[in-house]
Amino acid sequence: MGMLKEFKEFAMKGNVVDMAVGVIIGAAFGKIVTSLVNDLLMPLIGGLIGNVDFTTLSVTLREAVMEGEEVVKPAVTLSYGNFIQVVVDFLIVAFCIFMVIKAINKFKKKEEAPAEPEAPAPKPDDVVLLEEIRDLLKNQK
Repeated sequence: MGMLKEFKEFAMKGNVVDMAVGVIIGAAFGKIVTSLVNDLLMPLIGGLIGNVDFTTLSVTLREAVMEGEEVVKPAVTLSYGNFIQVVVDFLIVAFCIFMVIKAINKFKKKEEAPAEPEAPAPKPDDVVLLEEIRDLLKNQK
């Protein structure tokens, strides 16, 4: 039962819950970025460089072995077009995360900015008078 209790305490800590929410939002954000890259950016880039569809870009290392209409051994290909799309995905996500962290750090710096020390409150008149009397007594000795 001790291990179950420890796991419950671990799972209920705020950091774990925050991390879980972050992972879920990150997965959803990843889908949005993937759609942005696949559906908007790559077709635009492909159109600019000559109507190239990046998903079909590949180098065939070995042709498929066929017997009539049936594929006996599939072709071996390097699909570098998909790799290019994944790299663009990564760069967009990395840039977005960089911007979020930069904004968080900026807010932290504002919160951590040291407040200027307050001027000490003026001493009451009776304290000033007592200090003067003390100093006069010291000087008489």
